[in-house]
Amino acid sequence: MGMRTEDQVVKDQEEEEAAPPLLLDAESVTKPRRIALFVEPSPFAYVSGYKNRFQNFIKNLREMGDEVIVVTNHEGVPEEFYGAKVIGSWSFPCPWYQKVPLSLALSPRIIAEVAKFKPDIIHASSPGIMVFGALAIAKMLSVPIVMSYHTHVPIYIPRYTFSWLVKPMWMVIKFLHGAADLTLVPSAAISRDLQAADVTTANRIRLWNKGVDSESFHPRFCNYEMRLRLSNGEPEKPLIIHVGRLGVEKSLDFLKQVMDRLPGVRIAFIGDGPYRSDLEKMFSGMPAVFTGMLQGEELSQAYASGDIFVMPSESETLGQVVLESMSSGVPVVAARAGGVLDIIPAEQEGKTSFMFTPGDLNDCLSKIQHLLTNQEFREAMGKAAREEMEKYDWRAATRIIRNEQYNAAIWYWRKKRAQMLSPCQWLAERMFGSQHAITYG
Repeated sequence: MGMRTEDQVVKDQEEEEAAPPLLLDAESVTKPRRIALFVEPSPFAYVSGYKNRFQNFIKNLREMGDEVIVVTNHEGVPEEFYGAKVIGSWSFPCPWYQKVPLSLALSPRIIAEVAKFKPDIIHASSPGIMVFGALAIAKMLSVPIVMSYHTHVPIYIPRYTFSWLVKPMWMVIKFLHGAADLTLVPSAAISRDLQAADVTTANRIRLWNKGVDSESFHPRFCNYEMRLRLSNGEPEKPLIIHVGRLGVEKSLDFLKQVMDRLPGVRIAFIGDGPYRSDLEKMFSGMPAVFTGMLQGEELSQAYASGDIFVMPSESETLGQVVLESMSSGVPVVAARAGGVLDIIPAEQEGKTSFMFTPGDLNDCLSKIQHLLTNQEFREAMGKAAREEMEKYDWRAATRIIRNEQYNAAIWYWRKKRAQMLSPCQWLAERMFGSQHAITYG
């Protein structure tokens, strides 16, 4: 066949870096797709930052006419969700974090189920163990694969295990996302981190737009009985809330320093996690309430019944709880880091919520005290936060993934497939003429 010239090499590189068209064609926008989702941990049984994201995503895909199956961890999963079949895969606890179930999802039963479904595209959450199974099945079936990156594991590793594991973890992430046809990230900050680590090319990293259920998280859920519960019977006292998984990586010990400097103020932790017992000991004798995990209307009431939501975490890939608090009309004071930067951009600081320099106690306290001592300002900020969140809904975010990002993944997959088949195409053209050339699509 001969060696490729330098110009041909450069041309191939330019084509590889070229961005695909936003939409392949009008038919691909409206034509129903068959989508296989591999989600770990389960968005049905495990409370995590992406639970609402995936549940709303499935719901909206189904409403848009797509067929969906969901492969996830076996514990506590329903048989179906909004008409999407749910397939439970046997799981085992993470060695370093026992409450997180893991599963490879590569049993003959699951492979057969996915093959029978004949997906047009596979979408897997990452990092994890199940994403390896999803990648293997995608290659077996010759199907495009999208990976959405939800947990910034390299940041968590030093807090749960050994720092020397960070570099191997980045190698695993590069292997997985280098093999994916497209990577979705929840924030621009995470996109920058992945690009800096040379995980994949910049044009193969796309944003999964933020979304919030503005009907479920609404100021109307403010409830006296819930405030009574969160304040341990002192509803007239100023009330700080924190909602989310209680993990050591969330920097929740910082809130102990905050509360030491705020006499007369109460705090409520809504959520559960491996760090809960340590926090309860830390806050022993202080005006703190731990509700455990709340769901449904109780969770909506908990958000809307506080005065301020404080988020000290510096490792949020998105910060879904920040969106939900703002949607509930409760101002947020959050560390200026990670995905929260996308939720509260610089031009909105001081209008819809406050940010503080990570780890700067005085900066954080000044923002909290300003809100606590100025009720009119606090209420105006809560109203502005609510109005801002009304611009985002899950349906719009799902439509972009379905009609643009999935199309881009399919475009890249077809291009990669064409490049792999091009030597056969070249040979066929010369042996049989162009009319007998191999086609692909």
